[in-house]
Amino acid sequence: MPSGFDQLTKLQTLSNFVIGEGDGHLIRELKNLSNLRGNFCLSGLENVNGQDAREAKLNEKLGIDRLELQWGADLENSTRKKEVEERVLDFLRPQKKLEQLIIENYGGVKFSSWIADSSFKNLSSLKLRNCKNCKSLPSVGRLPLLKDLSIIGFDQVQKIGVELFGENQLNPFASLEILSIESLPNWKEWDTCGGDEKVLKLPRLRELSIKTCPQFLGRLPTHLPSLQKLEIHSCTRLVVSISSFPSLCKFSIRGCAELVDDSSSPAKELSSLQTLSLSNISKFNIPADRTILRFGNSEHFEIDGWEELASLSQHGFSLVGHRFISVQHCPQLQSLEAEEAELQPDKISHVESLKIASCGRLNRLPQVLHELTFLTVMDIQVCRGLVSFAENNLPPNLKKLKIAECENLEYLVDEKEDNKSMSSTLCLLEELSIYKCPSLMSLSSKGHKNICNQLQLLDITHCSKLSCLFSNTKFPITLKHLTIRGCPELEYIAQEFEETACLESILIFRSGIKSLPRGLDKLIHLQEIWLDSCSNLVPFEESGLLTTSFRAFLVDRCGKFGALPKCMASITSLRELRVCNCSADISFLSEGFPVNLASLAISNAPKIYRSLVEWGLNRLTSLQKLTIGGGGCSNVVSFPEEGIGMMLPPSLTRISLSEFENLEFMFSEGFQDLASLKELVIDNCPKLTSLPKKDMLLSLGYLRISRCPLLKEECSSDKGREWSKISHIPLVKIDFKNVIPRESD
Repeated sequence: MPSGFDQLTKLQTLSNFVIGEGDGHLIRELKNLSNLRGNFCLSGLENVNGQDAREAKLNEKLGIDRLELQWGADLENSTRKKEVEERVLDFLRPQKKLEQLIIENYGGVKFSSWIADSSFKNLSSLKLRNCKNCKSLPSVGRLPLLKDLSIIGFDQVQKIGVELFGENQLNPFASLEILSIESLPNWKEWDTCGGDEKVLKLPRLRELSIKTCPQFLGRLPTHLPSLQKLEIHSCTRLVVSISSFPSLCKFSIRGCAELVDDSSSPAKELSSLQTLSLSNISKFNIPADRTILRFGNSEHFEIDGWEELASLSQHGFSLVGHRFISVQHCPQLQSLEAEEAELQPDKISHVESLKIASCGRLNRLPQVLHELTFLTVMDIQVCRGLVSFAENNLPPNLKKLKIAECENLEYLVDEKEDNKSMSSTLCLLEELSIYKCPSLMSLSSKGHKNICNQLQLLDITHCSKLSCLFSNTKFPITLKHLTIRGCPELEYIAQEFEETACLESILIFRSGIKSLPRGLDKLIHLQEIWLDSCSNLVPFEESGLLTTSFRAFLVDRCGKFGALPKCMASITSLRELRVCNCSADISFLSEGFPVNLASLAISNAPKIYRSLVEWGLNRLTSLQKLTIGGGGCSNVVSFPEEGIGMMLPPSLTRISLSEFENLEFMFSEGFQDLASLKELVIDNCPKLTSLPKKDMLLSLGYLRISRCPLLKEECSSDKGREWSKISHIPLVKIDFKNVIPRESD
């Protein structure tokens, strides 16, 4: 901090007073700042000595109600002295009306006595962080209004006991509501949790969190009547008993030795429990009947990393009673229920969301899946034992289904019964995503079950055996978004689009599609078609596309695609057109180009390029982004073409040129009036030697040149003839290195 702060006697707000190395004496300048109030932090205290700290007179700053004392994080620094830091803390005693105190990275062995002084009657929040040299904790149980206590990063503490609660303190922590203990690697004992109940009652404690205390062996407090939230994470030697927490709402155990229930007392139903999360528990030692009482009605039910779990019901867990269920990383899990008669008639499952992941031995889902009438969302991932998702019917109200990396899944629905009433059951599925299921052959085993009559989104990715989608059923008229990636065996989607189809986007990548269904001209809502790496795709046989909503047509790396759809020029709504690396003979119709294009990209399409040049590129008055790859355009020596006076549209903001093997120079006159041009990219034009005149590039903010050896030489700052044209541009990259500004700069 700059010197002279002592003159700011009326200063009220100073969030952080930073003391630099060698500037410890500046803390004295706080002496006259008696009007400071609100939040105040002193950081860099490792640079302060005791006498200077005394001169700060923090105890006279009556307006400071939230104080943070912060030393540097490097406690191993040889310049730091434990005794000095203890004296500094002694002299930084704040005023008695303080409400919140944080002490961080303090290097002393013991705390100052003032921290536990009961005269701090307003102190409600105390956070002690990373005080790694302290072997014991201050007796803060004496603070009458302390509500929130956080103890984090005490490497030397092995025992928490009477020193924390206060000697002979009859009612310690009378107001404590939140207690967090974290990262105490050597803590073993909480010695007052058993025995004399008068010592530790914690009558108002609502939240208890103990994390990353791997040596902790002791018991938790035996009776916490107000406890609502209990989190025990990474305490691998701890036995957790849940016998006396009647108000518990959230219960999260991750990584403990054992979970037990004191069977000597009658089990009571935990009706308040909302969230149950059990993860990496070495031993679950609760009888099934008591499990049902304790955990049977939690809204959120999560199991993760339970090595020995074979089924939920073996421990008393059930699909009944929960709204949101997640089961993950249980390698022995074979079924969710041990019995086939999973749901009794008098019990109704209210589960709304079910997620199962990384349960490799799971070979079936509940046979009564279709009876889970509240189930709307399912997510199944990395379950290699599953061959089908459901038999005959999906859950009747299921709306979102995601299946990923189930390598042996063959069918979504395995139709084992020819029951007309069952197959006619209405399916409400709206979103279906299937990812990396290499054995999937079709959605339905016999092709009769129409599971997609309400579908709005279908996304199928990397299903290498998928051969049909809607070959035996009608294309769902409700479908809005269709995405297919990496399905080489899928040749046809459906025979025909319906008149009333709602389809808005078709995205097909790296698949065996030969043609799109008939009836593209019926899709009044269609906005986008994107086809990429479909080597079998042939041109559409349609009379055209409807012109009302269609905004983007992109086709890339489709070697047999030799003609664009008819009437393309009349689609006034089209904003983006991309035709790259398709049949060398692909051409544009004589009617011209869609005049309202904002983005145009063509490459390896010499016939389209020639048509564009002859028709007049400048007629695309809304064009902002132009990308042209010159494969096959061996006769082009200038861009724009000088011989025909080719002009570029003034609306352009970005131009990208590549693969023009004989391009020699830029035709400056064609760049006239490009006042909005911000980016110019030139790639792999080996004969190019010059850029447009400097006057044509004044608006440019970014220039990138790569694989243009002659132009690179001409643009060198020392002797290049083109340097004067680009020296004003803020960002210039040549062969992926910064030229302006220079990388060394």
